[in-house]
Amino acid sequence: MTLLAAGVTKRSKRSYMNSDTTIAILGGTGPQGQGLALRFAIAGVSVALGSRDGDRAAAIAEELNKKLNGRSEAHIHGCDNLGAVDAAEQFVLVAVPYAGHDATLAAIKSRLSGKVLVDLVVPLAAANPRAVAMPKEGSATEAAQALLGSEMKVVGALHNVSAHTLNALDEKINCDILACGDDLEATDAAVDLIKRLGVEAYNCGPAVNARCIEAITPILIRLNMSKKVPFSHAGIRIWRPGHSGV
Repeated sequence: MTLLAAGVTKRSKRSYMNSDTTIAILGGTGPQGQGLALRFAIAGVSVALGSRDGDRAAAIAEELNKKLNGRSEAHIHGCDNLGAVDAAEQFVLVAVPYAGHDATLAAIKSRLSGKVLVDLVVPLAAANPRAVAMPKEGSATEAAQALLGSEMKVVGALHNVSAHTLNALDEKINCDILACGDDLEATDAAVDLIKRLGVEAYNCGPAVNARCIEAITPILIRLNMSKKVPFSHAGIRIWRPGHSGV
């Protein structure tokens, strides 16, 4: 089955990235959002850190810029969610807790025209992060697409990398990134953006595949919590045949 036959829409080609782009990260005041903001800034991508509380976002952005300590000329600035979306040239990343997922998207829907929404949210089960509780649409990515409408470009990605790993700036990110979405061009563009973090990233097909990708997260959480596994903050890698993985 081709991507087009599987429901992936191929749009006319356009440039999604430039050297001085600004992205938005909503839920940016949480550990995952902060780690991503730092990583993207180091990669030369400026970040509009979004939160329901714009003052808190501004304060955390100031702290993050201090952590950069001259590593990059890119800047992190904090604002409320709508301000962050407006500041984003093309990409809006959503890293809010699942409980706030739909409400956040509904609040920013009118400001997303012409942009790509990258959904990082995993619908973990209440009181049990070692299991998922998928919405009726099948995944958070598909729920986002349904809520925003078929014309909105939605990509699911960055579900399986731990916040601890993202914030360990002196270490390389220890996993590959899987992305999926029904707009082929937008998904490829999101993959290119993510690769700027110094990781391998893969277009894994249409949004329905988010059901598998998002479900990997609780498996990793379970392993990372297990006393039988001698390490934590594990990720996944895609290895070619015959490659040792070293």
